[in-house]
Amino acid sequence: MLFPKKVKFRKWQTSRKSPERLAKPETRGTELSFGSFGLKAETPARVKSNQIEASRKVIVRTITKVGKMWTRVFPDRPYTQKAAQVGMGKGKGDPQGYVFEVRPGRILFEVDGVSEAIAVEALRKAGAKLPIKTRIVRREATA
Repeated sequence: MLFPKKVKFRKWQTSRKSPERLAKPETRGTELSFGSFGLKAETPARVKSNQIEASRKVIVRTITKVGKMWTRVFPDRPYTQKAAQVGMGKGKGDPQGYVFEVRPGRILFEVDGVSEAIAVEALRKAGAKLPIKTRIVRREATA
C-alpha cells in the first residue's frame, strides 16, 4: 500500500470543509498527461491507500505486461481512529492509514499501450473498487 516514507506531523487537524467547497471542481490534474485513457473522478471523497492499491492491482492484472499504467494520486493525509470500547474525550486516536482527498475532475489513473476495449474494461473494474463515481476519458485525437 502507498504511504509516505517520512511525515513532518503524525496527525493532521480535521479539515472542516463545507460540502459545497469539496464539490468544487479540481484545478490540478484534470487532463491526461501520460496515457491514452484515464479514470476521472466525478464526485468528492477521501480515497484510502488500500482502495488505491486494489484499483492499481486490477488495472495491472487486466492490461497484462503489454500495457503501461500511471497512478496520478498519492495518499499523504493521515487519518486517525480511536480504539473500540473507548469513551469520548481522552485525546485523539492513533493514526490508522493515509488518504487522498479527491475532488471532481481529478484524473486518478492513466493507461496506455493496449486496445481501447482492454483499457476501458480495466478502468471500469478499477472504478468499481473506489468509493466515488468515475468516468473513463480518452485523449483527444490531434489532427
